[in-house]
Amino acid sequence: MAKSRNNVVTHGLSGLIGDLLVFRQRANKTIVADRPKLSTKLPTAIQMEIRERFKRASRYAKSVLKDLVLKAGYQLAAKPGQTAHNVAFADYQKSPEFYEEVNLSSYTGTIGDEIVVSVIDDFKVKTVHVEIKTPDGVTLESGYAVQSENELDWEYVTTATNSEVVGSTIIFTASDYPGNQTVLEKLLV
Repeated sequence: MAKSRNNVVTHGLSGLIGDLLVFRQRANKTIVADRPKLSTKLPTAIQMEIRERFKRASRYAKSVLKDLVLKAGYQLAAKPGQTAHNVAFADYQKSPEFYEEVNLSSYTGTIGDEIVVSVIDDFKVKTVHVEIKTPDGVTLESGYAVQSENELDWEYVTTATNSEVVGSTIIFTASDYPGNQTVLEKLLV
């Protein structure tokens, strides 16, 4: 792929030229590439999954452009040469990640215990849901954590007493704007 800068002949040129070259405009630059060649092979199951995910990501990115508030947020996150569509498309492809090991040493099973979890995403984490289950699998309490000022940590304050802390499970579910979810289960020992 070639890039042309300040070329009076190709400046602003876009499209297919002579069945050989494709010209595109990106970030005020003219990009020249070979014409894409269609494969005659049947796609594999993995390729079909990737194509379907690509279609869904494209649909999501187009829907973001219709929501002016969300579009503005994605545009702020865009690097030079990127659009809100590019950032939204990439965000659809990546789920939130738990940043570091969750420290549950402050959870004693009393009302008002604070549980802090760090979550990152390539754009923004939308919600972090916390569920505490007793050793026999019964949900003791659940709710949403609140994002702290550093925008990395999410804090959940317990609302129920847990008399059986050892063997209990805390389930964290982080969600981003495209709806990707990552689940982390921690068994208390």
